[in-house]
Amino acid sequence: MQLKGNPLILGLGAAALAGLVALVLWLVFSGGPQNRLYGDVEIRQVDLAFNAEGRVASMTHQEGDEVHAGDLLATLDDANYANALALAQAKRDSAKAQLDLLLAGSRYEDIDYARAALASAQADLAHAKVSYTRQLSLVKRGATPQQVLDDARMALDAAQASVNGSQATLTKLINGPRIQDIDAARAQYGAAQAQVALAQTELNYTKLYAPVNGIIMTRVIEPGTVVLPSDTVYSMANTAEIWVRAFAPETMLGRVAPGTEVKITGDTPKSKVYHGRIGYVSPVAEFTPKTVETPDLRTQLVYRLRVRVTDADSGLRQGMPVTVTLP
Repeated sequence: MQLKGNPLILGLGAAALAGLVALVLWLVFSGGPQNRLYGDVEIRQVDLAFNAEGRVASMTHQEGDEVHAGDLLATLDDANYANALALAQAKRDSAKAQLDLLLAGSRYEDIDYARAALASAQADLAHAKVSYTRQLSLVKRGATPQQVLDDARMALDAAQASVNGSQATLTKLINGPRIQDIDAARAQYGAAQAQVALAQTELNYTKLYAPVNGIIMTRVIEPGTVVLPSDTVYSMANTAEIWVRAFAPETMLGRVAPGTEVKITGDTPKSKVYHGRIGYVSPVAEFTPKTVETPDLRTQLVYRLRVRVTDADSGLRQGMPVTVTLP
């Protein structure tokens, strides 16, 4: 049986077949549709340390434990820091009492006592004046020696000085403390408050909390170890922010603008599809690293980009190769 047909139809069928073959060959040798990028998962590591020195009292988590931001991870022996805080609080209370004393001014009882002391000194002065006058008259008549007059003069001078001192004390109590004394006391109280805040902060540093959600990767030390500030206690993976590092050729720069929403899949068949958003595109071209599996030649220049995964879970692991599909 011989097939017959319109030459035009046969020509169109041959052209379509040739186009289909060319498309298949292009997909095979180009690595697939030009809306895919290849990269790997980046999970940032956080090294946790106390901001204080001392002996580690407790460590509450083991390697592999999942932690949340704010969870208590470890503590230091805080006896010295607690005592320093108590001492600072006592000094603050003393400075506050001194400031309150100056602000309250003189008590009425103190003023009344000063008035009484002044009156007594004035009475002694009056008596000393009378005694001196009497001795002066006697000396002029030769009825008493000069020494007695000199003693009376000294008593008069002492009485006058006592009156002056009592008057100054009364005036000081009435006027109250100087503004400079109040300012000095207020400054001392402020310094004492700052010392309390500093001691409280240092006491707080004896507790180590998880800064973000994550997983404990390494438990570096054990309880009983004496550590210094910045000595690593735990290493944890920051699962709160998971990124994908991928590379795009120059021809695709127009499609990978920051903010572009993409899909992310792993190599496992029927693996979960994650979603992300391009957050950064490098302004400088570089060579594709050998760790990135792409169908293209590794020597071509590409631009590094980072994709923030918006629905990440434990299925994404550090260094895991993934495919990023553009819209």
